[in-house]
Amino acid sequence: MSDGPVGHRERLVYETAQQLRRAGVTATGLRHVVAEAGAPRGSLQHYFPGGKDQLVAEALEWSGSWAAERVVRHLSGMRRPSPSRLFTAMLDDWAAELHARDFERGCPVAGAVVDCADTNPAVRQAASAALETWRRPITEALVTMGRTRRRAETLSTLMLCALEGALVLARAQHDTAPLRLVARELAPLLDA
Repeated sequence: MSDGPVGHRERLVYETAQQLRRAGVTATGLRHVVAEAGAPRGSLQHYFPGGKDQLVAEALEWSGSWAAERVVRHLSGMRRPSPSRLFTAMLDDWAAELHARDFERGCPVAGAVVDCADTNPAVRQAASAALETWRRPITEALVTMGRTRRRAETLSTLMLCALEGALVLARAQHDTAPLRLVARELAPLLDA
């Protein structure tokens, strides 16, 4: 997750997503986000009059869009796309990211959901929308690979569930083995 933002507003959203990946919503400090973004002090109130909830919601929206773009990028680079190859490419992305950052950052959407989905409806809705944004191109890809729409929707949900669970285990174990395991074990089901 390193496609760098340009302006102050974009950097604030990006840095918020990075903080969510590390620590969830509650531990995402706005002063730290402003400092990391190199933004002026008053920029939060200027760009995000809805406060932290608005900033977190936009960071989750950015995260979903970023993940969806990665799916499209993986597909465009495949000579012979298949569901298992797409899933493996997604998992390989995360494995590389975990290694590069010493397992300190997971999925910002998962971090937000675990932290406060039960207490903050705005965050829960933003997280749900981000996951749907991510799932949509996976579903469409599976349809173009010959799956029925219903089956594609089921498989894309399964893929995200397996990926998110494997990310949690990988971070807890400081090992990408769970990512490789779900790729290997789900391949026959995805390609059936």
